[in-house]
Amino acid sequence: MTKRPIELDEATLTDEQQVVFDAIANGPRGIVEGPLRVWLQSPLFAERAQALGAFCRYDTRLPPRLSELAILVTGAFWRSGFEWAVHAPIALREGLSVDVVEAIWKQERPRFQDEIEEAVYDFAIELHRDHNVSDLSYARLVGFLGTEAAVELVGILGYYTLISMTINAFGVSLPKGVPDPF
Repeated sequence: MTKRPIELDEATLTDEQQVVFDAIANGPRGIVEGPLRVWLQSPLFAERAQALGAFCRYDTRLPPRLSELAILVTGAFWRSGFEWAVHAPIALREGLSVDVVEAIWKQERPRFQDEIEEAVYDFAIELHRDHNVSDLSYARLVGFLGTEAAVELVGILGYYTLISMTINAFGVSLPKGVPDPF
């Protein structure tokens, strides 16, 4: 992947950039890294996108394990190295099995021990791959989690697609010392 690094000199942020930078740094993320630094080139976009991201990551009805599963499906689909490098360890910490994480990384269907994880995976993979979901996957997901969580899952998938597209389009570097997983 070609690197197109956007340098963000924190000492020369505009007033608008500084407001968003501070909101991110003082929020639940605690750090302004990766695609968020790219977005700061457009402070209004960064403000709105990071607010959506904070909701998608921390405030949905999905437990963190299921959110991270959706994020990994998205990162692997887009082969977004930075996204994978950041979220694979979080997914493991939140309770996804090593076997599930490894299968997603290999772009293979995992063998699930948990029906809800499988329903989230099927819904996410179908939406990315087919640009739609089957009636069976929809009904199964809504049966387990409800319509509100299904809406929020689509939001997570969309937000992390935006993240992954930003990473890939601008060649966002991996965290120091982390090899490209893809």
